[in-house]
Formats: sequence, C-alpha cells, structure tokens
Amino acid sequence: MGKRSRKRGDAPPSGSPSGGGASTSNRAERDEARRRRAANASSGAEPAALSSPRRRRPGERPPAPWGNFPLTELTVLIAIVIGVIGAITGGGQGRTMLVGAMVLGSLGGLELSIREHFAGFRSHTTLLAGACTVVTILLVFLVATTLPAYVPLIVGALVFGGAFFVLRETFKRRSGGLGFR
Repeated sequence: MGKRSRKRGDAPPSGSPSGGGASTSNRAERDEARRRRAANASSGAEPAALSSPRRRRPGERPPAPWGNFPLTELTVLIAIVIGVIGAITGGGQGRTMLVGAMVLGSLGGLELSIREHFAGFRSHTTLLAGACTVVTILLVFLVATTLPAYVPLIVGALVFGGAFFVLRETFKRRSGGLGFR
C-alpha cells in the first residue's frame, strides 16, 4: 500500500499574500500575544474576555444555580442513607423510607438532567418526558379515582408524546440544531 498524503484545507500556503485573514498569523505576532498574556497574568490584570461573564467550553457541564455547593450530590447521599436505613428497618416504616429515598434520589438526578437538557449540553428528552408522564398518571389516578384504569394510561401517553416533542425542539434550539448529544 502506498503512503497517503495529508489532506490540506482550502487555505492558501502560508507564504502567499492573498491568504491574510484573522486566523493566520506569523510567529512574531503569536510570540507578542503570548508575551502580553504573560505580562497580564503576572501583573494581576484580567483580560477583557475573563472579566465578562465566563462562557462555557463545548464539553463543560452547565453550572448549578447555587454555585459550588454540592446540593445534588448531598441529596443523593441522603437518599442512599435513608434507603439503607429503610432496608434495615423493614416493615411499614422501612417501606415508607425506601419510597422516600427513591423519590429524593430521583429528584437529585432529575435536577441534573433538567439543567443539562435546557443548557443544550446533553439531551435528556426521554427521561424528562417520562417524568412528566409519571406525574400526570399519578395526578389523574389520585384526582379521578372512579375512572377506568386505562384512562390515566391514555392521558399519560398523550402527555409523553407532547412533552417529548416540546423537549426535543427546545434542546435543538439550545444546542445549535442538534437533536441529541
């Protein structure tokens, strides 16, 4: 097999004068920019890009609204502790503790999913539509106790379909046109 050459972009060779653009620079310009950044860092002056609100890189998770406090992690930890205690306790009280632990742990994970989805970081469309469906089925079942059992399921299926469509379109808008990530 022969050796394949590297593919070149449409950019003209570095020596040609017609290729002047914002993306091309010579070594002296890059060295000067490096010296300026080093001087700013040593003098304590912040560059203009960092003094404004920080923009996330593409692979960086969205920040929590409460800052660096690990609220989601603590919520999940408390859910685990309550679940273990509920499993050890047993009986009616243990079952109640297990259900509470599952709800608390689910809320911790759901919060992270909502934050990532609406920031356009990662699509959680099915999970969020499923959560809407579970809440809807539970509410219909509790409010209209005399309805046949299939009615909450039909309402839940309709809610799932509508929520899925809306959440998917929202993620596409937030992520720059991607359907999933």
